[in-house]
Amino acid sequence: QVQLVESGGGSVQAGGSLRLSCAASGLTTSRNCMGWFRQAPGKEREGVAHIYTGGGGSTYYADSVKDRFTIAQDNAKNSVYLQMNSLKPEDTAMYYCAARICPYCSGGRCSTLNYNNWGQGTQVTVSS
Repeated sequence: QVQLVESGGGSVQAGGSLRLSCAASGLTTSRNCMGWFRQAPGKEREGVAHIYTGGGGSTYYADSVKDRFTIAQDNAKNSVYLQMNSLKPEDTAMYYCAARICPYCSGGRCSTLNYNNWGQGTQVTVSS
């Protein structure tokens, strides 16, 4: 059974930074898509960053966070991180970590797939 536990959310002023962590357990392969998604009240869920852990660490970012957010993996710790810089009020949302198996993928390919394992989420609030 896959478990994903997010941490690192909080409140920050605009222009600040936060680092989200996702600790994964129960993954049966090293070839996975790992993604960070967010959902603000009244809005659809948005995939903001994806990484393929199967080799090379290929990544993909939504345009809304490109050049501000960085997704990274630590295979030794079975963890994925989301470094968020230059935060804006519109980044306020619940952030979720997600995972799915993919034998041969890239970050871009991961962004098109449906994820089947989800964490409980961590709240990020950015004030102006």
